[in-house]
Amino acid sequence: MRTGRVGKFTLGLGFIIIGIILIRVWLVPTLEKILILTPEIQENVIEEDAVPNFTDISDIPTKKQVFFDYLAPAVNHQNALIQNERNFLKVILVNLENKQNLTDAEIFKLEQLTTKYKYSVKNFNTTTLSPLLERVDTVPAKMVLIQAANETGWGSSRFAKEGNNYFGQWCFSKGCGLVPLSRKPGLNHEVASFDTPEDSIAAYMLNLNTNSAYSLLRSIRADLRSQNKEPSAEELVFGLIHYSERKDAYIDELLEMLRQNKAYLAGL
Repeated sequence: MRTGRVGKFTLGLGFIIIGIILIRVWLVPTLEKILILTPEIQENVIEEDAVPNFTDISDIPTKKQVFFDYLAPAVNHQNALIQNERNFLKVILVNLENKQNLTDAEIFKLEQLTTKYKYSVKNFNTTTLSPLLERVDTVPAKMVLIQAANETGWGSSRFAKEGNNYFGQWCFSKGCGLVPLSRKPGLNHEVASFDTPEDSIAAYMLNLNTNSAYSLLRSIRADLRSQNKEPSAEELVFGLIHYSERKDAYIDELLEMLRQNKAYLAGL
């Protein structure tokens, strides 16, 4: 009788041990993937075939509202993805400050981030990773939308309609996009084509966050963050000084568009 109880106890203990092993082997890595390895590329919230025909909208106030309403969800979606990356990086920095070792999953994620944001680093520590926060950061939705409106004539440009390009991004391999009708002889650039408008938004934000031409924008944003201020479109627009050959005139035009369309952008 006593031997039977011991046998049952041993058998039960064995099941518990097996259960713990299964949880460690399967559940914990699964949770790590959910919490840390969230895919950067998720399904777009707007699709190419849903693009309104902005050219056919003759009433200007209606066109503006439709344009903003259409693109705003994608802008917010991309900012949410960037914020997720930023939150992860901030947690890593806190953990490193507390002398915690990085897991394999965290190292993999950091390698993804440094590659995506074109940030070369040999070792992961607080000194090398802290500057990456200047790149992994959101872009004010109002600035994104106003610049898209400016670059495409409220969605009516050829590049927006044929290539889903809302920010005039260039590419330099033959067939990568649309050849500008006004391209000068000897030049080989094209205006990039994207599968969806949201892909254009994602590429534009990554360009602002990585290209050396927009280091001023990132510096202004980081300075505002250090003062616990949320960067605004009116403040960051000055960091676009190299976006157009028109320089200051381009900035002034964007600022005026922000002022004129304040009512349409109030909810953002």
